Amino acid sequence: MKYLSDNEFRQMDTNWNETISCIETAVQALDVDDYAQPVKPYLRYNNMKNRIIAMPAYVGQDIHSAGIKWIASFPDNIKKNIPRANCVVVINNADTGEVKSIINTPLISIIRTASVSGLIMKHYLKQKDDTNLNIGIIGWGPIGQQHYQMVTALLGDKIKKIYIYDLKEIHKENLKKDNRFIVCNNWKEAYLNSDIVMTCTVSDKPYINEKPKAGALLLNVSLRDYTSEVYEYVKDTIIVDNWKEVCREDTDVERFSLEKGLEENMVKTITDIVCREGFKDYNQNNNVMFNPMGMAVFDIALAEYYYKKSKELNVGQEL
Repeated sequence: MKYLSDNEFRQMDTNWNETISCIETAVQALDVDDYAQPVKPYLRYNNMKNRIIAMPAYVGQDIHSAGIKWIASFPDNIKKNIPRANCVVVINNADTGEVKSIINTPLISIIRTASVSGLIMKHYLKQKDDTNLNIGIIGWGPIGQQHYQMVTALLGDKIKKIYIYDLKEIHKENLKKDNRFIVCNNWKEAYLNSDIVMTCTVSDKPYINEKPKAGALLLNVSLRDYTSEVYEYVKDTIIVDNWKEVCREDTDVERFSLEKGLEENMVKTITDIVCREGFKDYNQNNNVMFNPMGMAVFDIALAEYYYKKSKELNVGQEL
């Protein structure tokens, strides 16, 4: 069995094209129903904003792997200088059930999140002019920073400006030497100026209540940032990874459903976008909102990818 600690996992460089391709293969497995994924349970106790989530799945096609991600999210950890998320992924031999790897790092979950965003962004930009783009990142924690790594790796000099905002002060000296950075004083500056907006916060209540820039892609990563006022600007262009997963737990999608009447048959899924070129149904001035609850099949697919990569690079411990 291969064990990968956080330090060992970080010895493997992130190739965003490869991780996004891995997610795309998993989406294709979803589309042909070659997967198994029960709705994930949330374990809550004492402080109800904390949660530990069990995410089991099997993903077929060329991946052919099974396993589980066990991830804890305790938002107040950041006040104690402890990571908000702690995560372990166990993958099994899909034919025998034998445990073949344990990956003990929150980074794999963060890379999965950014790779799913990258896949949607890739298909979005097939239908649009992909030069002189402004990127907005609201929330400059680990997930926001990995989204920066992803988007700059994929788009390079096609990016004009990168607007970033966080409730905590962002120290410019800590930023990479990238003269495209604009550190914003409020979320509105990042939101209203950007062609692609990535909300990567730990907000427990919505605050974004304004019309986005025409044609903007809203990657609603943290799921709880948009008020129901925004629904009018995206009501015909909402995308989800999985309706049953995302329409619960006080997400923006659940509130759109309860307050505005949004129903499952009114949204597209990630399989519609990736496997049936769903973005062609929208015009270039449409605002599009993608809402990813996070699917276990993507975590298992990526864990299998890194398991194979660790064997190639001789990283980690054989137990």
